[in-house]
Amino acid sequence: MLDKVLIANRGEIALRVLRACKELGIKTVAVHSNADLELMHVRLADESVCIGPANPTDSYLNIPAIIAAMEVTDSVAVHPGYGFLAENADFAEQVEKSGFIFIGPHADTIRLMGDKVSAIKVMRAAGVPTVPGSNGPLDENNERTLALAKEIGYPLIIKAAAGGGGRGMRVVHSEAALLKTIYVTQSEAKSFFGSDVVYLENFWKIPVMLRSR
Repeated sequence: MLDKVLIANRGEIALRVLRACKELGIKTVAVHSNADLELMHVRLADESVCIGPANPTDSYLNIPAIIAAMEVTDSVAVHPGYGFLAENADFAEQVEKSGFIFIGPHADTIRLMGDKVSAIKVMRAAGVPTVPGSNGPLDENNERTLALAKEIGYPLIIKAAAGGGGRGMRVVHSEAALLKTIYVTQSEAKSFFGSDVVYLENFWKIPVMLRSR
C-alpha cells in the first residue's frame, strides 16, 4: 500500500484522486499554482505545495517543481490525473529515475500511445481501422493544410497530439475558419500540454461520445 500520493493535477480530477486515496487510507499532497490556492482539492488534501505561477507551463507542467514537491513532502508516488503531464513519457521516466512511483503506464508505453499522432501511425501499421484524418501532424504549409482538410471533408476536428481531458480540441465547419482555429488550438495545446502539435480528423466519423463534448 502507498503511504502518500502527490496529485499532479487540479479541479475535478484531483478531487476524484483525492477521494480514492482517502477511501484507501492514503495521505495526499496537492500541488497548486499561485492562482489555485483556494481550490477544493487543495483545502481537502493533507498537505499542499505551491509549484509556480498561474500559467500551467510554469506550474502544472513544471516537472522539476513537481518532483521537488514529492521530495520535500516525502511522497511515495504521483498520480497525474488526465491532461497536463498524464501522457508525458519524460515525466513518467523522471519520476521513476528519482525513486518514486508513477501511477500510470510505463514511459515506453506512453511514448508509443500517449502521442495521438504516433498512436495512429502504430494502429495503421497494425491494420487497425482509424478515423479519416491527416494521418500526421500539421505543419506551417497552409496550402497543404487546406488541401488535406478538403480531402478529409468538413466538419473537421482539430486535436492536440498530446491532448487530454477535453482540452486542445475544436470543431471547424468551413474552410474560412480553419486556419484561425488551428492557431487557437495550437496556442491552447502549448499552454496546457507543452506541445503545439495538432492534427485533423473528420468530425462525423469519430465516436459519438467525443462528438457530444
